Amino acid sequence: MKEKLNKTERDVFFVHLLFIVFCLIMILIPFGIAMGIKLFVLVLIYSILILIIGIWRKYKEWLNIWLFVFIISIFQILPDWFLSAELEILVFPEDGLFKIGTVSGYMAGLWVIPLFIITFTGNRFQERYSIKISYLIVAVLSLLIFGITESTIWMLESWYAQNVIMVGHLALYIIVPEIILGLSTYYGFELVQEKNHFYKILIAFIVMLLYLGNVVFFYFLIEHIIF
Repeated sequence: MKEKLNKTERDVFFVHLLFIVFCLIMILIPFGIAMGIKLFVLVLIYSILILIIGIWRKYKEWLNIWLFVFIISIFQILPDWFLSAELEILVFPEDGLFKIGTVSGYMAGLWVIPLFIITFTGNRFQERYSIKISYLIVAVLSLLIFGITESTIWMLESWYAQNVIMVGHLALYIIVPEIILGLSTYYGFELVQEKNHFYKILIAFIVMLLYLGNVVFFYFLIEHIIF
């Protein structure tokens, strides 16, 4: 990097380091609590950490990103519901937590975590380098974060794919849509970060629709045309 991490970058690093510690405690220590409840608590902890530090340090950027990706995360229930209830290619097993349709309740806030990281990182690279580099970083980071998550989340007895072409535990059809989700979230935030909440809701809904359309298209392309 051209310079050392600035204050907001150091804080976001330490917040995520602290969150990793919470994750290890919640997941590895046998509290006798169902995994769905554990994940729900972790989702709450993440958002609380972002909001507390954001308000305390007066990081407007953090709060703006969190609000936008939180709205997207709520809307993302709909694609997951469609994939699990209609196409039956995504499964949310009983995990001790309430469900929204066929989707585990923690999913309403889980997307906040990767999308906050992706959007914040994109902003940092755009500020330090250029917008072209920032979009490249967002694309690569989306591939890594979502790819690793989709490949390993089954170990927590959370969601898993079925009846689709897989590489290990990773469904092929979901790779490109999730990269596009990261890119569209980052682009959407660029459009609405200084606008009122109505525009944030509108663009967040469009991001979800784009994701849903890509998921259906690439599912059809990979499952019925290519293979």
